[in-house]
Amino acid sequence: MGASGFPSLASHLTDRVVVTYDPRGVERSTRHDGEGELTPQVHAADVAAVIEAVLAEAPAGHPVDLFASSGGAVNALALVASRPDLVRTLVAHEPPLCTVLPDAEPALAAVEQLYATYRADGLGPAMTGFIVLSQHRGEVDGDVLASLPDPAAFWLPTTDDGSRGNALLGQNLRGICGHRPDVDALRAAATRVEVAVGAESAGELAHRAGEALAAALGSAPVVLPGGHGGFLGDEYGMVGEAEPFARRLREVLDRD
Repeated sequence: MGASGFPSLASHLTDRVVVTYDPRGVERSTRHDGEGELTPQVHAADVAAVIEAVLAEAPAGHPVDLFASSGGAVNALALVASRPDLVRTLVAHEPPLCTVLPDAEPALAAVEQLYATYRADGLGPAMTGFIVLSQHRGEVDGDVLASLPDPAAFWLPTTDDGSRGNALLGQNLRGICGHRPDVDALRAAATRVEVAVGAESAGELAHRAGEALAAALGSAPVVLPGGHGGFLGDEYGMVGEAEPFARRLREVLDRD
């Protein structure tokens, strides 16, 4: 998701200077390094460059408060592990880290299956599987992707156009879900790391991963309104709870 996913949330945070960006290969961010897979470390370096550019123009020049969701939360965790000097507070909302789950092995196998489906059959079948896996509640087993609905049920293409440039499925899926966060570095960082989960997404993979990561960091997860897309307005065809989400997010950011 790029900057176009955050106008509704930003509109309720007018007391702050809000900077959004498009990750490498997403929306306005054109890649010049091919269409290969990316890692959270690469994304983290990109985010660091954005923050450094912002701080260079900021009168105070102090570290930023950072909200990141889903794959962006994984990238932000990699950033804090490597450059904690740039971030004062990180709110990492529902990072889909399969590696921290008790069912890590079947969850990672499902991700590999999705990637293989994308390479072989294209966007429709793979994105259908991604939606099913993301919305599955409870531990993942070997049957989670065994019987998938028709892609048309999700308004997805039913024929393969041959393209393989989807940023989510082709470039970021395996790197994000397979990332192993540096828990020791995160715990040692001066950055205050708050892992957040959605009030309405209990049992889903990203919610469970958030709970597991918070436990590994020795904290309890912050609960934010809505589900995985709780911060959205009407962006991306999903309607979240942007105003109460922003209100609760502000409370978390303003905590000492």
